[in-house]
Amino acid sequence: MIRQQRITHLPTNYDSIESVPRKSGAILYWMSRDQRVHDNWALLYAQEIALSLQVPLVVVFCLSSGFLSATLRQYGFMLRGLEEVERTLLNYNISFHLLHGAAEEVLVEFVQHHNISQVICDFDSLKIKRKWQKKVASLINVPLIEVDAHNIVPCRFVSQKVEFGAYTIRPKIKRLLPEFLKEFPKLEVQPTMWEYHQSTNWQVVWKSLEVDTSVKEIDWLIPGENAAKHRLEMFISQSLGTYHERRNNPNFDAQSNLSPYLHFGQIAAQRIALDVVASNVNQEAKDVFLEELIVRRELSDNFCFYNSDYDSFQGFPNWAKKSINEHRADSRDYVYSLEEFERASTHDALWNAAQTELTISGKMHGYMRMYWAKKILEWTKTPEEALVICIALNDKYELDGRDANGYTGIAWSIGGVHDRAWFDRPVYGKVRYMNANGCAAKFDVKEYVAKSSKS
Repeated sequence: MIRQQRITHLPTNYDSIESVPRKSGAILYWMSRDQRVHDNWALLYAQEIALSLQVPLVVVFCLSSGFLSATLRQYGFMLRGLEEVERTLLNYNISFHLLHGAAEEVLVEFVQHHNISQVICDFDSLKIKRKWQKKVASLINVPLIEVDAHNIVPCRFVSQKVEFGAYTIRPKIKRLLPEFLKEFPKLEVQPTMWEYHQSTNWQVVWKSLEVDTSVKEIDWLIPGENAAKHRLEMFISQSLGTYHERRNNPNFDAQSNLSPYLHFGQIAAQRIALDVVASNVNQEAKDVFLEELIVRRELSDNFCFYNSDYDSFQGFPNWAKKSINEHRADSRDYVYSLEEFERASTHDALWNAAQTELTISGKMHGYMRMYWAKKILEWTKTPEEALVICIALNDKYELDGRDANGYTGIAWSIGGVHDRAWFDRPVYGKVRYMNANGCAAKFDVKEYVAKSSKS
């Protein structure tokens, strides 16, 4: 049984879930954020209902071209993962359907045409996804049930408000973690395949894409659920043991590189946590990694879910807004345009190296992403412009762009979200400051810049 705290009945046209007319058709799992077959609470819940009602189970993904300016780099990683999802689902007699267009149109039509009896969807903290869900719920005449398959402790359950920082959400998560950090049940083979099953023509899907193709796919990371599991195994066996010592040094290959898989839901954070906890690695390394994987990541979902201004100046804490406003007229030593930032054409070799890493590899080291964002604040005319540029570059080039972690990380860097007030200084106000000397104290800056120039 799936824990009830993961499940939310989204509002429909009916006064209560009990008053919704029951149909005898298949159960539909509307896959969106969690694009995997195994370790997926939403899919498991959908199957639980399908088996209890003795009806088929179908998985639907709605492909919307041009989602928040995503490029071929992100679409390619996602589609290759979804191809694997379809192949794996067939082993379980579960039909996969990829629909082209907005969910409020194509999914609603699919539900009505095929007499679907219930729709299960993922939890998502981003406002655009929640808007989609609300619209679909208002247009279908069957229950729409949301399952938080992304967080270990469900976002709606762990807290009902915006948390001030890690120090306030940490005890709440740790208190509940023993209840939720459990092994997943196994997906079962469905008794029968849905009668309307039709294989996806992936060549047609690829040709139909209307996205920016100037940002090419990367080749250093293989997409998909199986590759994600292999990457986790490699990280635990080769890098986790020194993670606490090396994680802030971009010259070491110490990071897990699991963030793209987490972003596309190709692996569950709960699976990563279970395997890390069970590993034969020193406890300090485990604790540092799990703090980032669980507390910091779920704090980001909390911020985006309960603060609809997560991508704007208004979403910053009051102390930061006041402090930044007091320094709006401060002179800047350098001011760059979006195009100059994108070309890595600043005066700062370290910043340029970080931007180059992002542009080429689709992933910037976490420590450098903080420095990168803070310098954009320092070298733009307004904090609003800095925020727009950070989000634009992050979402265009990062494999894990358009993500709660990204929005929250940028808001921390520019607007002091989840941080405290520091010493007052020009431009930044009391928002935490970073400079190249601080980076040099942590790692060999010349080595990092040299590696970037060879890319």
